Amino acid sequence: MNTRPKSPPVQSLDRGLRLLECVARAQQPVSLADLTGAFQIDRSNVYRLANTLVLRGFLAQLPGSKEYVLGPAIGRLSSRFQWPKQVAREQVLALAAATGETTHLAILEGVQAFLLDHELCGQPVGVSASSGHCEPLHATAVGKALIVDYDEAQLLTLFGGDVLPRWTKRTVLSVAELARECRRCRERGFAVDDEEYHQHVCCIASPIRDASGAVVASIGISAPADRLPKRRWKGVGRDVIATAGQVSEKLGYSESTASGGS
Repeated sequence: MNTRPKSPPVQSLDRGLRLLECVARAQQPVSLADLTGAFQIDRSNVYRLANTLVLRGFLAQLPGSKEYVLGPAIGRLSSRFQWPKQVAREQVLALAAATGETTHLAILEGVQAFLLDHELCGQPVGVSASSGHCEPLHATAVGKALIVDYDEAQLLTLFGGDVLPRWTKRTVLSVAELARECRRCRERGFAVDDEEYHQHVCCIASPIRDASGAVVASIGISAPADRLPKRRWKGVGRDVIATAGQVSEKLGYSESTASGGS
């Protein structure tokens, strides 16, 4: 799986996907008039896009209605979308047990990290967590681990500019600085969120790679900052790297193969 930006999107495909997202975000069936108003393009073009999605099963029209809802193809694809969770569930549990901290599994979703799975820590006080939501790539350890292979030019393309949103006083605010962070992550094998997304919370995460060497997910832990000071990063990092490596091996990744057998 290669998620690096390479070229501008195909306009018709991009419009079709945006239309699908528009229906997905709606809390009720969506009319053709609503879609036309949202996209500022000719009604006939919107109709053709929507009709194509209906024919492929990604949209559907309720009986007796011309309004659109998500179609059955979405459910079929979403069941396949769970593969990283299925492959890595054992390691998510093991990392939580080994570190005593909340563990996360994430995948890339645009300029965000989508949290696919988690396991809460067994401590009286810990970092709360939930699956199914997104966090910023540049301000989280699981996010930085997902883009660890990106250089500055690729990051500029991904984020559409050099300025990044601030979450705390420690948030990385420029693509140039983020590129340096990615380089440090490659060198040590893990990424760090040092109170960059939430105050008083630190995180460590490592990338998960498939057989081609591409980063397809990341796994990491979150802990109260006073329980994860800098002196513990290296030791905890070893646990996280080892866990990510176990999942990568399941996906066919080999360090010797990735380095050309050297």
